[in-house]
Amino acid sequence: MINNQEVRARLIGGFVLLLLGAWVLHSFLALLIWAVVLAITTWPIYRRLLNASQFHGNVTWVALGLTLLMGAVILVPLGYGFSRLIDEAQSLGQLAIDIKNTGIPVPTWLKALPVLGDWASGFWMKSVGSPAAAEESLHWLSTGGAITYTKSFASQLMHRFLGFLLTLVVLFFVYRHGDSLGRQILAISRKLFGETGIHYATHAAAAVRATVNGLVLVGLGEGLLLGVGYAFAGFSHPAILGALTGVFAMIPFAAKLIVLSCVLVLVAEGSMGAGVALAIFGVVVILLADNYVRPLLIGGSVQLPFIWTLLGIFGGLENFGLLGLFLGPTLMAVLMSIWRDWTEDMNKH
Repeated sequence: MINNQEVRARLIGGFVLLLLGAWVLHSFLALLIWAVVLAITTWPIYRRLLNASQFHGNVTWVALGLTLLMGAVILVPLGYGFSRLIDEAQSLGQLAIDIKNTGIPVPTWLKALPVLGDWASGFWMKSVGSPAAAEESLHWLSTGGAITYTKSFASQLMHRFLGFLLTLVVLFFVYRHGDSLGRQILAISRKLFGETGIHYATHAAAAVRATVNGLVLVGLGEGLLLGVGYAFAGFSHPAILGALTGVFAMIPFAAKLIVLSCVLVLVAEGSMGAGVALAIFGVVVILLADNYVRPLLIGGSVQLPFIWTLLGIFGGLENFGLLGLFLGPTLMAVLMSIWRDWTEDMNKH
């Protein structure tokens, strides 16, 4: 028979060990959470593949294949973007020489910018408008500052890449042991909070899946549609602009910044018709996506009002960074579920 003192000692010991484990892993907690978010989001796909006749029961190969697929989905677009940057960077050397020797006159479209045209033209002249100004502006490239920034960027890039590889490794093991891990989490939830604990755990998983679908899928859809719009408007790199718009579109209303910038460039270049058409098309796409499709995907499946979804996204971004895009609405969904349960219990009594 275990007395209350022994139970208390076990709880204290377990809590201390939990804190020690969190302290050991604190540098990797964000990566672990990313892996869990990816696993929860793609779990229906994993189960479907696992139940398919050609993969039936082959857990390891299905987990490995889906992990590699997730890595490719993220790395291939990034690799394409970096390859484009490298291609563009090859002409920077000759461009720097030309700028240093002759300077660059103020572009016509920059002068024509509404409100900011005069200020932008003056800044351009002070920076690269004459050989003397251009030489002064480019002087920092030959100093140690540029080397320092380059080394820092390369170090951060390598750090992020290694972190991404670690996330994929964790994702593989979450796929591999997800069923047993899920049963253990549900058992612990039942033991701590009863049947309501299972309800909150499943609600949190549904909120994560709905949030990712609402943010990522809608953002990719906006980027794809607006990329087509950029191509028709005559931009030279519509794919890159579309990808950038898709990334910004994961944050509600942020895609408008990219669309507005493109519209201003078209208007400044004298393409008034293309600018107006792109503005109308962009407003229609963004309004439909942010006001109808996204709330339906996020709030509809977990019964979370759009205002709380929006506050969860922005609050999560401010407190947790990019990971907060998914954690914020999830926390809001669980809190709303607890609130509904409390109000229902109060009404019953």
